[in-house]
Amino acid sequence: MPRRDGLGELLIDVCPGPPRCRDVHTFLFVDGLDLITRSHAAAVGAPPGQLLRPGGPLWPAERARSAVVTEEDGPEVEIRVRLRGLRVVWSGLMYPGADGRLVEEVRFDLRPYLTELERAHARWGRGGASA
Repeated sequence: MPRRDGLGELLIDVCPGPPRCRDVHTFLFVDGLDLITRSHAAAVGAPPGQLLRPGGPLWPAERARSAVVTEEDGPEVEIRVRLRGLRVVWSGLMYPGADGRLVEEVRFDLRPYLTELERAHARWGRGGASA
């Protein structure tokens, strides 16, 4: 559930690949929910090195950009990422929230968002998948 201030919380995790799954891939948990799986049940997150690198698709900028957050060979989940002041906005979302209502946009506080991206990149973004 979003916090009382209406801002979402992001947690990034990675599946280490075989034997648990086919390949190393990224999970994006927004307010405790797996955004990728809830957006498309057959979709699998993109490799962490692709999503988490500094300046990569999840890093916010003043100008909105589209980010495909799934593997190239499967169903596509695309989000729009933009910076608005001290908030990061993900829009173009289409997944059921914890209450069953459609989630179309999530806003994050910039500082914890960047901290989570940096943490995840340091742990997995260079191709490693330490669990």
